[in-house]
Amino acid sequence: MNRYLPYLAGSGVALTWGLSFMFTRGALDAISPFHLLGLRFAAAAIAMILLRVLGIIKIKISLNDYIYLMPLSIFQPILYFSAETTGIMLTSASYTGMIIAAIPIVVAIFSAAVLQEYPNRMQVFFIISSVSGVMFIVFMDNQSIEGVNPLGTLALLGAVAAAACYNIASRKASATYSPLQTTWVMMIVGAVSFNAIAITQSIIADEITLYFAPLTELWLSVLYLGVASSVAAFFLFNYVLSKVPATQGAVFVNMVTVVAIAAGVIFMGESIYWYHLIGTAAILLGIWGTNRFAPPPTEYQDEETTEQEIQKYS
Repeated sequence: MNRYLPYLAGSGVALTWGLSFMFTRGALDAISPFHLLGLRFAAAAIAMILLRVLGIIKIKISLNDYIYLMPLSIFQPILYFSAETTGIMLTSASYTGMIIAAIPIVVAIFSAAVLQEYPNRMQVFFIISSVSGVMFIVFMDNQSIEGVNPLGTLALLGAVAAAACYNIASRKASATYSPLQTTWVMMIVGAVSFNAIAITQSIIADEITLYFAPLTELWLSVLYLGVASSVAAFFLFNYVLSKVPATQGAVFVNMVTVVAIAAGVIFMGESIYWYHLIGTAAILLGIWGTNRFAPPPTEYQDEETTEQEIQKYS
């Protein structure tokens, strides 16, 4: 049963992130992107602090731990969300979806270069299948690649690189830190960083007194995005990356597209077309194949880091 837990966790990540689009769409109609990110990660940090105070989670974090995990936290959530938000504003949601779909491919390249975790030929084929499914759906939805902007494209490529670096950093950090510790630092750093940006924007616009006013209408969206989509989902994803190679973990992100389509049809009455079914089949086939033809899940072991950890507690 334990060997299937990473795959169940990956499915939980896709489900949570896929449903998050409904809450994000509505919230962004009322407040700016960085304001939403600030409130979202503030809710995430407060939730984790409450869980720790109540004794529901037990965690030990030192200043050195923050320093060690800081690069990971900079990649995700700071750089990723900042670059993705900028990319969406300069291009379009459809074009963004096509570029972001390339994350598993970049993860495979980085994973081989940094972690020496090489996907086999069958895995490469199925990774491409998953990515192609996402790009096909997005392209057909848009009918053409609109919104191409050099600066926007550069920002989105930065988001892809940040996401890939996060996958590698989380996988490497798992040799020393638990998924809970990694998630804790990510949420705290995200809350401080995004609120600093959002508060600065509010001061410049002379709207600082209204900073928390949107919560009267958006509290449900903020809670879902902060607690479920940030704390729970990132904890699960960090767990996945601690158990399976980064290449396998990354393909679950493409299932977010499938969940988003299903949620739109079920909860928002959106239409579903033939190309959605074909693209979904390619995505699911890619996820299945990438994991089916992989070696048994193992925890990442960094010899240098492991030796340092033994000395730390000896």
